[in-house]
Amino acid sequence: MLSIPTEETISVEWFNACFVRAGLTGTVTGVDAERVGTGQIGKCVRYTLRFSDQGELPASVIGKFPSDDENSRQTGVVLLNFLKEVRFYQELQHRTAIKTPRCYFAEIIDQGPEFFLLLQDLAPAQQGDQLAGCSPQVAKAALAELVGLQAPAWCDETLHELKWLRHAEAAALVNTMDLYRQTLPGFVERYGPHLAADEVAIIEQVGEAQSSPLNADFPEVFSLTHVDYRLDNLMIDASGAELGVTAVDWQSITLGPPMNDAAYFIGAGLEPDIRKPVEESLVRGYYDGLLRAGVSDFSWDECWQGYRRGAFSGFAVTVVASMLVARTERGDTMFTTMARRHARHAIDLGSAEFLV
Repeated sequence: MLSIPTEETISVEWFNACFVRAGLTGTVTGVDAERVGTGQIGKCVRYTLRFSDQGELPASVIGKFPSDDENSRQTGVVLLNFLKEVRFYQELQHRTAIKTPRCYFAEIIDQGPEFFLLLQDLAPAQQGDQLAGCSPQVAKAALAELVGLQAPAWCDETLHELKWLRHAEAAALVNTMDLYRQTLPGFVERYGPHLAADEVAIIEQVGEAQSSPLNADFPEVFSLTHVDYRLDNLMIDASGAELGVTAVDWQSITLGPPMNDAAYFIGAGLEPDIRKPVEESLVRGYYDGLLRAGVSDFSWDECWQGYRRGAFSGFAVTVVASMLVARTERGDTMFTTMARRHARHAIDLGSAEFLV
């Protein structure tokens, strides 16, 4: 069995053994490494390869390791982030139609933090920028790609057999609302001064609610959900006639309400003044894509209602994650931006009616 490398131990010999195991011809003779990306739980390195015979080998690849920060590493273990991403590439990638990078190696010890992924380098595609936001054109392409994750898995009961994906008993022990309430005071202290009063109010209202979309029962209509489907986790290729979008960072994948991903992406990725004029048409396009992909017995009214409930899906990611991962300057700016956009999204949609 090929060993799980670290940044320090990965070598020319390891790459050659890995590619042989993947059934590719060619011989690597040298490797150049550079850090890429802005991950908070994992860290990514681009390896540019040199060859005596390139054969079928890629010119460069992306290696993904656990973060150097101990808090982030432990968060990745406790929340199963490392396990889920490795298992996605091992067991689920081939069952979806969404664009994802080719995986050459995916292994983990127990639940981590020891793991390693070797993935296709998607250059010239560029990572989306959560801080800058995106255009409606990029949003349309991202939502069209999301259909490829969800439609093939729509209400697929066999997915419950993958206990790492969503173990019902384990899920019952992880109380999202408890985590939210525990981290909320620190979040408001750190980020509240940078938010409008009504934005802070609805973020606090979620914590005060006895019932909310964050602690709802498992839905009757379910699918695979990425959970963190946002610009920083998308590689966008504008070099062709059509925008290409490829999804990465599968550390949070689970089963849940499909509309959460769509609402999360739109709420996090578009500034409110850009979002509001195109919002319904974007969701309509996504809904029509689901129907074309074979989803049935799902009405537009159900879709829109699920979308409005899904406006809160970004609250948990923003509030909880911001207080559990390593703090960085960019991270602070990102979480402030996301909190503002998600709060404004829920306010604009009148979603507070789902807080009881």
